[in-house]
Amino acid sequence: MDVHGTVAEGFEPVRDAFVRNFEVLGDRGAAVAVYRDGRKVVDLWGGTKDADGAEPWTGDTAQIVRSATKGVAAAVPLLLHQRGLLDLDAPVGSYWPEFKTGGKERILVRDVLAHRAGIPALDRGLSAAEAADGVSGARAVAAQRPFWEPGTEHGYHAQTYSWLLSELVLRATGRTLGCVLAEEIAEPLGLDFWIGLPETEAHRAGRVAPVEPPESAGMLRTRPRRNVSEAYADPESLTRRAFAAIEPLPDENAPAYRAAELPASNGIGTARALARFYGATIGVVEDGARIFTPATTALAAREHSAGPDRVLVVNTRFGPGYMLHGPASPLLSPASFGHPGRGGSLAFADPEAGIGFGYVTNALAKSVTADPRAQALVRALKPALSAR
Repeated sequence: MDVHGTVAEGFEPVRDAFVRNFEVLGDRGAAVAVYRDGRKVVDLWGGTKDADGAEPWTGDTAQIVRSATKGVAAAVPLLLHQRGLLDLDAPVGSYWPEFKTGGKERILVRDVLAHRAGIPALDRGLSAAEAADGVSGARAVAAQRPFWEPGTEHGYHAQTYSWLLSELVLRATGRTLGCVLAEEIAEPLGLDFWIGLPETEAHRAGRVAPVEPPESAGMLRTRPRRNVSEAYADPESLTRRAFAAIEPLPDENAPAYRAAELPASNGIGTARALARFYGATIGVVEDGARIFTPATTALAAREHSAGPDRVLVVNTRFGPGYMLHGPASPLLSPASFGHPGRGGSLAFADPEAGIGFGYVTNALAKSVTADPRAQALVRALKPALSAR
């Protein structure tokens, strides 16, 4: 496997782990990047642009990152909050009057961000066209009755997070979330990351495909507990219904899907952009750019939900829009905040270590929150940090 890019002195174990991901863990095309104290120290890529093709992955190849999108999307409401344009403790209905039905009157903006709104699924799943039209999703979640008393428990809003967050931002600003992200975050920071892929950038995005890990990967060690497996297998479970809020599952390689704005699932970008993004959430990166004030950084990492997750059927921890470090979603340390993407991708910040991390892949495994390839890269970071 030819791996391209650079690593700073002391970060060579990350390159070794990245190579091993191809040789042992089944990667086909992937990239990893790391920022430390605002400076890029890892920028690697290898394999093929398409999981089922032969064209080489280049330094500018972008990929869909599934739920790792959520962490980037969450920066928009937090940035609006930082500027006094969105009150996290205000009822959602104060921005979105149609939402105040069926027991949702007291749901706060903070509840939406921390997966406490009680609307992880829909009584009727939306088609891919409805999910992407910018109208049907918002109407569906506004009409939906909660599955539990909002604010009392939490459960991962795998798909409905898209329409909840999108409509909140639209009502608060008059602009779509993808537009705010592009104009206020991506363009100023020079990030190759989009929620709503422009046609002019479509040629950069590789094709993703599901893969079975090779036997040598030792995946049996990560086999989920029986109750988790049963929840995903039962079509009536809240778990299955949450992930099937778009039904049938969309073609993630379809141009129409990639052009849509789905902040829960269809962000497309480079590992370099993800690492730089998270580096800018915790401090200043290279040319003086940053996203959050120290107070907003502390807010992003503050635990809002913890314990049994009604959807993922394991214990999870969430801040306002970010997954926090824990057994179900290991990041770098208890200080980390970020988000994995189902199938492999991972991006996060660690303010104590000064780390911004991004990993993207086109080989989608069955992992949900703790992919072995991403975890191998995170483990490889630690020797370099211990020498800090």
